[in-house]
Amino acid sequence: MSGGFAERVDAALADPILKLAVERTAGTAEAKRTLAIDAFADFEAARDRAAAIKDHVIANLGGYLERFEANAVAAGAVVHWARTSQEACDIVIGLCKAAGAKSVARSKSMLGEEIGLPHALTEAGITRVETDLAEHIIQLSGERPSHIIWPAMHKTREQVSVLFKANHRDPHTEETIAAMAESARRHLREGMLAADVGICGANFLIADTGAVCTVTNEGNAELSLVPPRMQIVTAGIEKIVPSMGHAVHMLRMLARSATGAPLTQYTTFYTGPKRPGDRDGPEEMHIVLVDNGRTAMREDGLAEMLRCIRCGACMNHCVVFRQIGGHAYGGTYPGPMGAVLTPAIDGLAANRDLPNACTLNGKCQEVCPVRIPLPTLLRGWREKSWREGLEPKATRAGIGLWAWVARRPRLYRTATATALTALRLLGRTGWLSNVPLASGWTRHRDLPKPAAESFMAQYKKGQRQ
Repeated sequence: MSGGFAERVDAALADPILKLAVERTAGTAEAKRTLAIDAFADFEAARDRAAAIKDHVIANLGGYLERFEANAVAAGAVVHWARTSQEACDIVIGLCKAAGAKSVARSKSMLGEEIGLPHALTEAGITRVETDLAEHIIQLSGERPSHIIWPAMHKTREQVSVLFKANHRDPHTEETIAAMAESARRHLREGMLAADVGICGANFLIADTGAVCTVTNEGNAELSLVPPRMQIVTAGIEKIVPSMGHAVHMLRMLARSATGAPLTQYTTFYTGPKRPGDRDGPEEMHIVLVDNGRTAMREDGLAEMLRCIRCGACMNHCVVFRQIGGHAYGGTYPGPMGAVLTPAIDGLAANRDLPNACTLNGKCQEVCPVRIPLPTLLRGWREKSWREGLEPKATRAGIGLWAWVARRPRLYRTATATALTALRLLGRTGWLSNVPLASGWTRHRDLPKPAAESFMAQYKKGQRQ
């Protein structure tokens, strides 16, 4: 989906299939999370502990990164450091070329998407096999992920069926999810086993062991990373946790918040390459630790965003995301967390629309397993955009006019009473389908006719009773 934010939103709102696909997945995720949290004793205390773990690590990030590096190297891994997305891609491509790799098996990684690794591999002439089922769908359709847990949530099963029949050598013949999954398994298995290099992200990096933790529901990470002779892990520096015990606590929070399950199907810890006597495993293990703006976020008042464990709960419960899907946000990360991260990674000037699209209803903060104050961070971006003069002149003029009127209570009450009367006349049928200066709302939805009296009038009447 190309164009500016407004154009992408218009296209998304006009797509009835998108709304159906998003509701199927996000609605199910919301319901399952509710059941999982209800069955989790002292979940609020667990959230407090999770936030405290992340805050402690972020405050002492340098020390934990050094400890992780030392233990990973002691286990036989090679650790690389990348300040930018370009440096990270250059390191990965260099390792692949040094290994003479013709193909790579890649397990789903949002950090990989963030740094542009899929494009970099293609540009380098290296065949890329996306082994996650949803990422496989995305690769076949030539699109970007629309969700961090379910990258293809914008696709209906009917659309996936058509896609598989057009691209798989031995496609399914029955229109069932099981048959389509088996078709993908047949298609992907050869590429997984033949790959020269396996590439993955990391859900957590364990400082006191140098281990890398991956979480999947399909086992694709294990099959992608164990058979190839080289394993490459790309991970953001904020993925560090102090110990295995801390990792286990975070895993309990991640799974329930993401899918509503107590634990994912596959939780694997990799500590170095194959050792003498091991029956399988890669001959080399490389870990690329990526900054890409994270240090700047810590210093610029966005340290709380580095708590994020990429569960996707904020977008599953976001009223805006549920209407427009993920592609409308334009960046790697959609939803509330994307509205905070994208301006930090790609610049505020090009992404000022994202914080302004939020309703600030607070649901995202309410469900975040690490208590990220997303509405506060979004308001911070709005304030910075205003201070730096990034808002359109028409917006600044309109807010200036409103402020001028609001400072004159008698005029303000007269204006609002007049507007209220006019809107009630326009909404004689009970709904408003066309409101002056509000076409952004009414183009795709009707508004209810306002009450006969303003809130202040009703409040004063209640005070007198």
